[in-house]
This record gives sequence, structure tokens and C-alpha cells, in this order.
Amino acid sequence: MNRIVLASGNQDKLRELQYFLRDLQIEIIPVHDLIPGWSIEETGISLEENAFIKARDVAEKTHLPAIGDDTGLFVDVLGGAPGIYAARFAGVNCSYENNIKKLLRTMLCEENRRAAFRTSAVLVSPDVEFSVTGEITGVIIDEPDGEEGFGYDPIFLPDDLDKTFARCSPEEKHRISHRARAMRKLRDKSISSGISG
Repeated sequence: MNRIVLASGNQDKLRELQYFLRDLQIEIIPVHDLIPGWSIEETGISLEENAFIKARDVAEKTHLPAIGDDTGLFVDVLGGAPGIYAARFAGVNCSYENNIKKLLRTMLCEENRRAAFRTSAVLVSPDVEFSVTGEITGVIIDEPDGEEGFGYDPIFLPDDLDKTFARCSPEEKHRISHRARAMRKLRDKSISSGISG
């Protein structure tokens, strides 16, 4: 059986990544199982660069193929902010709630609420490297609605649904989310490259 390491320290993200890879004939290993306390500074200027920074570091240290991803929330009226800084929009080590509150304050008087979630997912192995992207568009609503999901899910209303991601079951979200779309592409490329067969 092949083994792949997930280069993320975010438990919420890990759950989603493991879900998308669950039926492959492959052992999925969270990086902290092999490198306790692992972390790395995300110094890239794009989602793809940050995803590669994480995956390459983990692949080098574990000598195993690694999957990394990075996700941003791009709000039209803010010129694409918070973008790649979505996870730390309200500051280093801030909470999901801190980020939501700052975004809603920033958009308080804005009529244009259009936004997009984008995910860049990458695979790094000794023989191959590649990246894929997934995106979903929607609007930022005026106040949080729902208890499921994580991050900005309570204030993001996808175009494809009549409720926020935080009102969706995991299965509903996983059918259409940005990360789901990226990971479907990653799975297909991994299989065709022989990584997960």
C-alpha cells in the first residue's frame, strides 16, 4: 500500500482532506503523526506557492509523497482581500470568529458582497510534482448563520446553494466546495501518475 502525508496542522482541514481521499488504496498520514509539532512559515505570494512550501518541506523530511493545500477567500469589493491571508486576516493566531468579525466590519457599508473561495492543492513526490485548483463563488452575508464547517463558512453563501456552508451537512459541502473541486482533480492526477494505485 502506498503512503501519502498530509502537510497540514489544521485539524478541520485534515478531516476534509482525509474524507476526499478515503476510498483510495493508500495510507493517509497526518504530518503530526510523523513529525510532532510540525509547522512552517507560509511565505509565498500565491496559494500555489504556499501549498508547495508545505508539501515540499514534509516530503523532504519524511521521504514520502506529500499533499499540501492552501485556501483563500477573495472578496471583490476589497480588491481580493483577505486572499491568501484569509486564515490570519485578524492577526497571527487569531480565531475563526476574529476573522469573521473583522471581515464583516470591513464590509459593513458595502453593497457588493461577491466573493470566491479558492483552493490550490499540490502533490510532491520524488518523481512528480503538480498542482490543481478549485473555486466556488458566492456572497458574504451580513451576519453568521449556521454552526457547521469552519473558517468563513458561517458567512459564505455559495451560488449553488440557498444556505451557507455552515448550514450544510459535511456531505452537502463536500459535493461542491472549493476544496472538494481541487481534491477531485488531485485524485484524478494522482491516479493517472500512479501515485495512489
